[in-house]
Amino acid sequence: MITLYTYPRSRSLRAAWTLEELGLEYQCQHVALDKGEGQTPAYLARHPDGKVPVLEDGELTLFESSAICRYLAEHYGNGKLLPTNAAERALVDQWLSFIVTEVEQPLWTQAKHTFALPEEKRVPAVIPTAEWEFQRALGALERRFQGQETLLGGDFTLADLFLTHTLSWAIGMKHRLPEPFLIYHKRHAQRPSLAKAGEREQAATQ
Repeated sequence: MITLYTYPRSRSLRAAWTLEELGLEYQCQHVALDKGEGQTPAYLARHPDGKVPVLEDGELTLFESSAICRYLAEHYGNGKLLPTNAAERALVDQWLSFIVTEVEQPLWTQAKHTFALPEEKRVPAVIPTAEWEFQRALGALERRFQGQETLLGGDFTLADLFLTHTLSWAIGMKHRLPEPFLIYHKRHAQRPSLAKAGEREQAATQ
């Protein structure tokens, strides 16, 4: 049985969504990060920084959402979410890297200096810069995205899953999004697998 260690409304939702898209059996194990459960010796043996997600699949223990989702798609997907063609797979990797390093990071900077860091470590003065960086990254993405249904123009891939999740963060933070991205987000955020993933994570907190 695959075990996914999760915390609602975090990056672990990407991994749960990937598992649901692939139709895999798994169990969610809630980690109460707000109560310090991520810093126990047992959990630090799974993730050295005490964060989520963490995936356990047999002898493999894996952290970082992009590594987890890519492993699941490559190992279990048979071409779903991650193309078997090398060039198309490289394009998915390209967009995954861009989304995680350029689109998501300004949002995470904003979140850290708004609520995630201890109050004495927050520097509110960096927030306008983070907002500018996000809009700049979105502009770069828009130059390659012309309103097509998916980033690669074909099947829904991990790149679309990650971008949809990241745009959800942006919408929650009240960022302005161009209309094509709002349409793109609405389309993919309605996938039943995403709703099921959120329900599984929430149920694990009970």
